[in-house]
Amino acid sequence: MSHSLQDKVAVVTGGSTGIGLGIAKRLISEGAFVYVTGRRQAELDEAVRSLGSRAVGVRADASRLDDLDALYERIRSERGVLHIVVANAGGGELVPLGNITEEHFDKTFGTNVKGVLFTVQKALPLLGPGASIILIGSTTSISGTGAFSVYSASKAAVRSFARNWILDLKGRDIRVNVLSPGPVKTPGLLGVIQGENQEAILKDFIAQIPLGRIGDPDEIGKIAVFLASDASSFIHGVELFADGGLAQV
Repeated sequence: MSHSLQDKVAVVTGGSTGIGLGIAKRLISEGAFVYVTGRRQAELDEAVRSLGSRAVGVRADASRLDDLDALYERIRSERGVLHIVVANAGGGELVPLGNITEEHFDKTFGTNVKGVLFTVQKALPLLGPGASIILIGSTTSISGTGAFSVYSASKAAVRSFARNWILDLKGRDIRVNVLSPGPVKTPGLLGVIQGENQEAILKDFIAQIPLGRIGDPDEIGKIAVFLASDASSFIHGVELFADGGLAQV
C-alpha cells in the first residue's frame, strides 16, 4: 500500500455494497477516512463492520435532498473538510420501450441523475483545491442495450455533467472525472438479470468481453484510487472505462 490518500476525507454514496463498497475498501487501504451511504440500515451496518474504524455509515437516499444535507452537515461538523466525492449511488431495471412507466423513469433518473447532481453540488462548500469528484457512469452511456434505455440515458447524462462541470469549476482546482465500469459481479448486476436465464446472460456478457471475464468491485476500487489521488492530477473531464474492453470494440 502506498497510502496515496493518507488523511483524506471521502464520501462514497451507495457504498454499502457492490462497486461502492469495493471503492470504499480501496480508499481506506490508501489511508482515507470514508463516509459511506446506503438506504438499507442492515447492509450499511454490515459494510461498516467490514470496512473497520476508518469508515462511518450514514443512512441516506441520494435522491432525497434532506438526506444529503444531513450527510454533509455531519461531515462538516466531524471533519470540517472533504477531499473526495464518489457519486456512486444508482441503479436500473430492464424495461423495454412500450412498457416504460413514469414511475420507472422517475426512480431511475431520481437516483442516477438528480442524485448525482445534488450529491456533487451540495459537497462543493466542503471541497478545496486538489479535491477529486468521481462520477460512476457505465459503458451503457455509449452503447445500446436492449430494454435498458432509461438507465443508459441516465448514465449518458452523468457523462455530460462532467464535461460541463469542469467549466463551471474552472479556477477552483477541483477535478471531475467519470469512471464507467462494464459488467461487474455485484448484487446490482445479478439483481437486474435475476431469473432462470441468469447464468446464460452472464455467459453472454463474458463472450462479448475481450478480456474474457466480468469485473470485480476491487478492480473498480483500484481505478477510483487512481482518480482520487495526485497520480491523476492532470486528468480532468474524462470518461475512464473499466470494462475489459467491452465498449472499445
